Amino acid sequence: MRHSVTEQTPVDRDDVFRIPGLNAEAAIAVDRWGIPHIQASSLSDLWFVQGFNAARDRLWQIDLWRKRGLGLLAADFGPGFLEQDRASRHFLYRGDMTAEWACYAPDTREICTRFVGGINAFIALCDRCPGLLPPEFGIMGARPLPWQAEDVLRIRSHGLTRNAISEVQRLTMLDRADAAADLLRKYIQPATGVILSEGISADDVPIEALTIFKLAQANVTFTPERLAATLSEAPLWRRVNELNEVLFDPDFSGSNNWVVHGSRTTTGAPILASDPHRAHSLPSLRYIVHLAAPGFDAIGAGEPAVPGISIGHNGEAAFGLTIFGADQEDVYLEETDPAAPDRYRHQGAWREMRPISEPIEVKGCAAQNVSFHVTCHGPVIWRNPAKTRAVSIRSVWFEPGAAPYLASLSMLRARSTATFRAAAEAWGTPSVNLVYADRGGDIAWSPGGFIPLRPNWRGLVPVPGDGSHEWQGMVPASALPFAVNPEKGFFATANELNLPPDWPHERWPVGFEWTDASRATRIHEVLAENNPHDLAASRALQTDVLSVPARRCLALLAAITEPLPEAAPALSIFKTWNCRLEAASAPAALFEIWWVKHLKPALLARLVADKVARALVLPGDTEGILQSIEHPDRRFGQNPARERDLLLQSSLAGAYQDLAARLGPDASAWSWGRLHHGYFEHTLTPLLQRESGRTLDIGPFPKGGSAVTPMHTGYRASDFRIVAGASFRMVVDLADLDRSVTINAPGQSGDPRSAHYADLAPLWARGDYVPMLYSAATIAQNTHFTWRLLPG
Repeated sequence: MRHSVTEQTPVDRDDVFRIPGLNAEAAIAVDRWGIPHIQASSLSDLWFVQGFNAARDRLWQIDLWRKRGLGLLAADFGPGFLEQDRASRHFLYRGDMTAEWACYAPDTREICTRFVGGINAFIALCDRCPGLLPPEFGIMGARPLPWQAEDVLRIRSHGLTRNAISEVQRLTMLDRADAAADLLRKYIQPATGVILSEGISADDVPIEALTIFKLAQANVTFTPERLAATLSEAPLWRRVNELNEVLFDPDFSGSNNWVVHGSRTTTGAPILASDPHRAHSLPSLRYIVHLAAPGFDAIGAGEPAVPGISIGHNGEAAFGLTIFGADQEDVYLEETDPAAPDRYRHQGAWREMRPISEPIEVKGCAAQNVSFHVTCHGPVIWRNPAKTRAVSIRSVWFEPGAAPYLASLSMLRARSTATFRAAAEAWGTPSVNLVYADRGGDIAWSPGGFIPLRPNWRGLVPVPGDGSHEWQGMVPASALPFAVNPEKGFFATANELNLPPDWPHERWPVGFEWTDASRATRIHEVLAENNPHDLAASRALQTDVLSVPARRCLALLAAITEPLPEAAPALSIFKTWNCRLEAASAPAALFEIWWVKHLKPALLARLVADKVARALVLPGDTEGILQSIEHPDRRFGQNPARERDLLLQSSLAGAYQDLAARLGPDASAWSWGRLHHGYFEHTLTPLLQRESGRTLDIGPFPKGGSAVTPMHTGYRASDFRIVAGASFRMVVDLADLDRSVTINAPGQSGDPRSAHYADLAPLWARGDYVPMLYSAATIAQNTHFTWRLLPG
């Protein structure tokens, strides 16, 4: 594990600062695990100090977040970032700000104003005390810019919505293969037919039509070549690759949560656990903070550029979230006027697209004016003048109230099931499963999120923009399911299809693309068997590595009646395996090599003839692939079951030879952790390593699990590096809040000079936790350093 900087500044020490904008003395006490405990004299000052503290620990991260979201990167980094800026500006909220402010908590505007005021106060402090400025700014020759309160709301492209990309991919799959092949790419639940609108083909909405959409959501990456790009080369920097700049497969952006009623715990009080899964980054996407002022005392995690917390507890009630698979966006094919390409046909008449034109500052160059157009559905992301067609995106992002996670400003103050439900009904994006527990003993579950009503289509493929396929408002929030204190004694969600069995999909369609139920299956079976439940049981379940797909595949292997001799060595390794993907396990290494490198390619080669479609299927939908091998059909041949068995065995034999080449011929020395590893890469590493050999990266760490185990560690197939999963976890014990635990990898701080930049990564790698301290006494006993803030 390596990270280094040349400048050494004591950022982790007791200090006192006078801060203009602060009304009364406040304190930031950072405990020995890097968690800040903020104490302020008023709620107004509390939000101010939260913003100040977010900048203290994460200024490079949140400044880059803001510049990426608003389309301001090129001003600091040059022409190579102009296209990304242009793409980002397509998806800013440009609606009525009065309506927007009114959609969240009543004091949202005041909270955001004070929060960004605190960020700006720390930026001003760095002007007075340059040593506080994170080293990345010096390396890049950049400066942090001041914020406006509206920035928190206008940036939408960091929020997860679905399923525009899948719609276009499905259209291509249906064009080049068929619906059965597309189920290998993304399984549809509940089963429903896919109806193509007349006159829409993959030629009309090709995969490249998504370039701007992908680029608007891509990470910011730095390479010498990109930084050296000239203005004439700017258009070359608009593609998104499949590694660190990718929009990760939706199955990688899942989460787990559960809440167990006190009737099933050792203490008689509820236990709530939540671990959101997102792309790994350095620093972590999440940030843990304790916020306390008279009448308010909450601790938990949120995104550092957003005020409040979205997962945590307030002393009386705890709350957690996972993604709920609602379909929140659609792709429209617009017919344009041959005589006037900025006009499009809608409801039988030509309408003018709304032009948006604005300058973008570019380092070393004159400002560049960029323009794009918007239809009644949303921004135009692609045009085909030869066919007089344009593609636009309609998303709930453009609706008032859809700023990601901002509805948590109400959720974090919920103290009863009634106030919890009211907060859930106001939730916009991302669509989530919300779980709740309070010290009175109640537990509850509710989905939240804006869900468009599509009266005559399913949202699975692009549709005409002529007015025949229009949203008819949203599914009423009050119509979504809400449950309190279930008879089974717990709620648990893991992004699976979890609507009630009698849900009226025709009347209230929610979505048809969900994460496979592997994690949910395992979590439910453990919670159903584990009685009574305790804190240790929740910790163990969050780090559980049993693979349900492995269990299903081994059942198929065990049923084979004609084993192939060449598969015998591999089959013998699986004979006593418990299907746990432990880091030290040889069978785990063999299974994952088989599944990713051999079984899936062999299966797709058999079932998907078209090479373009076959490439589009990868990485493949777990449930779709399992269904295809558990229920083989004529695509396998005249004797589907026998051909399926031969494919399983031949691919397994190939995996055995592959692993022997990678890890040596001695199978007893194999282990999954020798391949599968956690690694946190800093965005400036490509520059530092080339210029000086330095690195700010953290890792590698051998690690178990996969994307389908409760301990979600989704990896890229090229080198088995974990790219997504739970870098943050939390378990709240409502019987004694000081017993609650958490982890946030690789560390709380984003400043490489801090002791808390990398200190939690080894604990995370071991599946361990740190205390989530709440009481003043325990915080005082474990304080690392304190910043006293005085009015300036």
